[in-house]
Amino acid sequence: MSGDQIFQLFAYLLPAVVTGAVAFYFFRLHTRNEEGRRRFLLHKDSQKETLPIRLQAYERMVLFLERIAINNLVVRVAPKGQNKSNYENLLIKQIENEFEHNLSQQVYMSDECWNIIKAAKSATIQIIRSAGMSDSESADKLREDILNQSMEKQSPSATALAFVKKEIGDLW
Repeated sequence: MSGDQIFQLFAYLLPAVVTGAVAFYFFRLHTRNEEGRRRFLLHKDSQKETLPIRLQAYERMVLFLERIAINNLVVRVAPKGQNKSNYENLLIKQIENEFEHNLSQQVYMSDECWNIIKAAKSATIQIIRSAGMSDSESADKLREDILNQSMEKQSPSATALAFVKKEIGDLW
């Protein structure tokens, strides 16, 4: 084969190679776009199914935060006797029971949101325990002390509730 024939062979092959490369590029681009479209449609369909469940989980946690808010908790849970330590334990047990009842909701929330809810629960228990260390002699006096402490600063539940509302807004 002479150099002229090799040059002619390359001259015939070059357009075919270029056409093949362009076809491959467009085919790959089309395949990626279709894959992205399918993923988007699957995500959209799953969002339709999971969004109501997630919203329900957030609703339950809002209810939990409202129920453990110190003002609501102390009004809802009356002392059964005059022993302050029994009343303190009753309040803490109510919080723990509410929390355990809603434990599975963490699956539908971000870790940050769940940690803030747990921190609100712990801070509320801490407020009750610190009020229990006071000189109050009866459950009714402890109840007053807890309410007085909660009046001085924002409730941990209110802080967590604000974060939950923000996160629900981010879902849309």
